[in-house]
Amino acid sequence: MSDQNDPKAPEDKSPKQSAGDSGSGAGVDRRSLFKGLATIPVLGALGATAWAKRSADDAKRQAIVDELGVTGDAPAIIDRLTSRPPSDRINVGIIGYGGEGEALVRAAGFPAPDWVDTQRQAQINDPRNRRLEEYLAHGDLNLELTGVCDLFDHRANRAVAASSIETRPGGAPAGRGATRYQRYTEMLEDPDLDAVIIATPDHWHAQITIDAAAAGKHVYCEKAMTRTADEVLPVVNAVKESGIKFQLGHQNRQLESHEKAREVYEKEILGPVTLIETTTNRNDRWGAWVWDIHPDGNPDTIDWAQFQENAGHDVPFSLERFFRWRCWFDYGTGLGGDLLSHEYDAVNQIMRVGIPKSAMASGGIYHYKDGRDVPDTFQVAYEYPERDLTLLYSATLASGRGRGKVFMGHDAAMEVGSGVRVLAEPLSTRYADMIEEEVVDPDRPLLTYRPGFRGLDAVTTATEEYFASRGLLFTYRGGQRVSTLWLHIKDWLDTIRFGGEPACNIDRGFEEAITCHMATMSYQLGRKVEWDPVQQQIV
Repeated sequence: MSDQNDPKAPEDKSPKQSAGDSGSGAGVDRRSLFKGLATIPVLGALGATAWAKRSADDAKRQAIVDELGVTGDAPAIIDRLTSRPPSDRINVGIIGYGGEGEALVRAAGFPAPDWVDTQRQAQINDPRNRRLEEYLAHGDLNLELTGVCDLFDHRANRAVAASSIETRPGGAPAGRGATRYQRYTEMLEDPDLDAVIIATPDHWHAQITIDAAAAGKHVYCEKAMTRTADEVLPVVNAVKESGIKFQLGHQNRQLESHEKAREVYEKEILGPVTLIETTTNRNDRWGAWVWDIHPDGNPDTIDWAQFQENAGHDVPFSLERFFRWRCWFDYGTGLGGDLLSHEYDAVNQIMRVGIPKSAMASGGIYHYKDGRDVPDTFQVAYEYPERDLTLLYSATLASGRGRGKVFMGHDAAMEVGSGVRVLAEPLSTRYADMIEEEVVDPDRPLLTYRPGFRGLDAVTTATEEYFASRGLLFTYRGGQRVSTLWLHIKDWLDTIRFGGEPACNIDRGFEEAITCHMATMSYQLGRKVEWDPVQQQIV
């Protein structure tokens, strides 16, 4: 198996005074404060000192933060899983060691030897390169990589080499070494195996998850959870009946910015949100799944017959289909299950939207005329009438213009990436007084949150605004940059050891799978589709 896809805060229940209310009590104090702030020379007029300007900015910031009732607190520093007794060690197997599979195994604490060599050389070439140093600073997750299954010999051999490497995060001891299995079912028969990471093409996710659950093995499964809608309920039932811990591979659930965005939403800082726009744009061949074809790939080194099982059609041996499988619906889910799934899951994490009532998708193969059957341009409109909400997603693989995630409310709009930026609406009801008194400028951020910096802030500078627009595959804990993959695997392992539910458990996976399949089915059928919650099917 191989996969080369891309590597609650308490609610504020205090009553809010209506805009324009000049009554007694707290309202008078607030308006008086705003008027006082408005007289401070915050723009550095002639004769004003830097101290006066800083004091004015600080007073404005504090007034806004006090009004909104949101904190700048970051998640707690990580409790390292180090030096645990052998009885607490978890034996894990990897099924699918392509691009994402290798990244997951590395995050779990087993880097490929040549990756370590490359990073060491990169640091010699540029002493500012701290990638290896940051990687080794991650905690020891107390795992043993005991099993490897990949249909391409070269990748299987790399995974086996990684399983016994001595250079590991957190000072972990060298691994004992993994056994290579030709079929994953043989791996599942190992009584000492505790859990599996599934990073195969999508068309194998459902069957392997069901078989692993039946064998009592915990599952970390890459998205999309299934290739087809018909596979979703069997996977959900298998996981729930077995009682295993299931984590879907949405590592961005570990981003500090998503947690802060959820707090902003739950504090009703945005007001009623009626429209969300989210996008994924790329403009290079790799981003369009035109991945490299390994020179060692041939019918003797690839188990093509096994790869074809569970696929939509049986076709002759094809290096393009094996190494670039996301370009065909036989093996993948296109933009819906690959990139839309991340965007939807972020929205679901922040607003808990669940499954929409309807989806209407369109698009086509407009740029990559290379034999693929998945669209390279795609858009979908989801409707949530019971929440008075529309969610729009669009993507193109022929333009790199970034637009991010935008939550549009009556009182403010929120932009979410690796940071958060909130801008007040000029005609907001809630912030009318603050805008009138020039405490809030609708042209400047009302709030920003920048992981790894000072936390939540108000009235930021242009330089500070830059950091809120970044969207990268790391986050911060206690001021330290940490891989979201490591955090997501750790979250899964913590539930195996101590109980509880993973951040992206089977219920969240169910919502994601159905929502994404609705978009794909709408595109394929050329019509709007709806979710029937009674019959539990897309119609």
